[in-house]
Amino acid sequence: MKHTHSTVRFFIFLGLVVSSLAQAKNAVDIARDHHQKNAVRIVSEFRDFLAIPNVASDLGNMMDNAAFIEAYVGRRGFTSKVVTAGGAPYVIAEKAGSASAPTVLVYAHFDGQPVIPSQWSSPPFEPTLWTDNPLQADARSLSWDQEQFDPSWRVVARSAGDDKAPVIALMAAIDALEAAGAMPDITVKLILDGEEERGSPTLAGILEQVADDLVADIMLFCDGPMHQSGRRQLVLGVRGSMTVDLKTFGPNRPLHSGHYGNWAPNPNETLMRLLLSLKDDSGRVTVEGYSNSVTPVSELESTAVAAMPSVDAILKSELGLGDNEVEGERLEAAIMRPAIVVRGISGGGVGDKARNIIEPYAEASLNLRLVPGQSPPALLAALKAHFEGMGMVVSDTSPSPENARERHLQMVARPGGYRAFRTAIDADVVGDLKVILDGLGDQETLITPTMGGSLPIYLFEDNLNAPIVILPVANHDNNQHGRDENLRLRNLFDAIEMYAEVLSGLADKGP
Repeated sequence: MKHTHSTVRFFIFLGLVVSSLAQAKNAVDIARDHHQKNAVRIVSEFRDFLAIPNVASDLGNMMDNAAFIEAYVGRRGFTSKVVTAGGAPYVIAEKAGSASAPTVLVYAHFDGQPVIPSQWSSPPFEPTLWTDNPLQADARSLSWDQEQFDPSWRVVARSAGDDKAPVIALMAAIDALEAAGAMPDITVKLILDGEEERGSPTLAGILEQVADDLVADIMLFCDGPMHQSGRRQLVLGVRGSMTVDLKTFGPNRPLHSGHYGNWAPNPNETLMRLLLSLKDDSGRVTVEGYSNSVTPVSELESTAVAAMPSVDAILKSELGLGDNEVEGERLEAAIMRPAIVVRGISGGGVGDKARNIIEPYAEASLNLRLVPGQSPPALLAALKAHFEGMGMVVSDTSPSPENARERHLQMVARPGGYRAFRTAIDADVVGDLKVILDGLGDQETLITPTMGGSLPIYLFEDNLNAPIVILPVANHDNNQHGRDENLRLRNLFDAIEMYAEVLSGLADKGP
């Protein structure tokens, strides 16, 4: 009996020592030790996740992604369910703390943009290790058979940068804290979106189903890139987004450009005139009423932008640009204005496919980026009035046979448009999170009033009573939405450390 009591006392003492050491060692050090020792496994799990094709319209593959996530988070003690509302799947999951623990709700998405495999340097759904961004001339692919990973290397695959990494990094952070006996008392909830790249068209229906499951003290949107300077940023807002398709018309059949040129109205030329009318030579939107309802940028927001490191000169050199659209305006200020971007134009052929004809129609697709105060219906009405002022007959249908085709403009807003979102820069949650993130100890965290991209945050603002901020992790040159999308491994490892610090900091602060 004496020997047994001694053994018990020894293990109690050992447990106290381990617990004490874990508390003395901060979350960042714990996470760093973990990813340095387990990098091969973590990167392998990331590779497996990226290998599942994830275009949102492919529901079979999207369900495979959801199944992967359920199994992956389930191994970390999460309970989960897959929910749908007539579209792609969402994964809702929870790892519960005590009844008095604070709750953090984490959003990420696991769908990706469509791909054109022939344009990629390596297959988009066969994750490949590269020494650098494949668009760099000296970049080369590497074997996966590595004992260690250079943090400057890149994983190249669709959704490497946008947006599968947060799932892997967050689970690795939890693994690290639990292995060290330092998992804080906090409830972690997940809502993982399988259709963000399509505008999350069924998210409103999803929230109707699961809003009670998503009650939280704070919501973190884990999407988007780091600042172009490489600095960590706490982002407070996003622009809204909507897509508008335009179609102009000419003769009801193709006409020989020699026999009918200078006589038959050319829909390509009509379309060009309409598009050029949207902005002045300095790049500012000229559509009357387009910016009337914009919420002005506050003095605090302007001060935050001015305090950010300037990256314009570096970006111009990197991108081969002589100047930006509005001369002298820095990038961070430009993305706080409304934007109209021509996504694409189609009308006849070019190069070897060009023909000497006047086409029956021409098409363009516009991406409208909204700022706080703007609404998709109001912008659509402003565009309609603008084009009507140019003599066009605007409708969402093709011209009837008796109409003058050359004056008809078909304008269609695609479903899924949504408004912008921005958390007040002086909100308590901003100061609290900045203190936590500054605990990472490298450089002071940038406070970014808004990023240029769009997320459907407004739906969570409308349905949940929790402050919302954005924590980006991807490298700024990740080629998101394009060919050779990639994630720098340093960004994956840094994200693990950041999530560990955030979970610990939020738990210390309490509900």
